[in-house]
Amino acid sequence: MNSRRDIRNNRTALFDGIEEGGIRASASYSHEIDEQDNESALEGLQDRVSLLKRLSGDINEEVEGHNRMLDRMGNDMDSSRGVLSGTMDRFKMVFETKSSRRMLTLVASFVAVFLIVYYLTR
Repeated sequence: MNSRRDIRNNRTALFDGIEEGGIRASASYSHEIDEQDNESALEGLQDRVSLLKRLSGDINEEVEGHNRMLDRMGNDMDSSRGVLSGTMDRFKMVFETKSSRRMLTLVASFVAVFLIVYYLTR
């Protein structure tokens, strides 16, 4: 929450005093802007540009980090998909080669073991 507030404050500080036509002139300024005012305005703009540069660099680093993380996740998902498809192929092969009597015996033995474990732990 504080980081959002800091970003808003930075954004407000960054664009404070800038209008569509340029730098806003207050009532104390005359129509002629002297060299000192130009220098102070230039320094303010340089500060804002450096702030923008730092912010864009931070955003770039964050995006690159997220891209690396997403690439790793994608690779992990691909490898797990390969493992799961291999396991499913093995199950299909087992179920196709076994007779129905052996399948019934296998299922019944699993149920019996489950019930025995259930009653022993209860």
